[in-house]
Amino acid sequence: MGSETKVFTLAEVSEHNSPKDCWLVIGGKVYDVTKFLEDHPGGDEVLLSATGKDATDDFEDVGHSTTARAMMDEMQVGDIDTATIPVKTNYTPPKQPHYNQDKTPEFIIKILQFLVPLLILGLAFGVRFYTKSA
Repeated sequence: MGSETKVFTLAEVSEHNSPKDCWLVIGGKVYDVTKFLEDHPGGDEVLLSATGKDATDDFEDVGHSTTARAMMDEMQVGDIDTATIPVKTNYTPPKQPHYNQDKTPEFIIKILQFLVPLLILGLAFGVRFYTKSA
């Protein structure tokens, strides 16, 4: 490469997203990986799915060898303007009221407080009546 490297915006790099013209952004640098698509061990779909965004995390998650990293130097076409890469935001779930599974509606408790003694009383009368007639 020459002494000055070209600086691309993410929009410019995003235009190169086809099997005939594929550029990736990895580690603040722009790479033309078009000639490598067929030889990539993970297949060309992996590389094509990483176009149009900062693919640094995708690249690092796989754990590439030092040989693969050395090959990248030959494919570098410039640097990325980091101001054009959107800032990552962490997902924060919406606030929801705390759900208490043990909370039973009060009206059910009141009904049970009334019905359980009646059921016991009715059962006692039934047993007494049945045993008396036999």
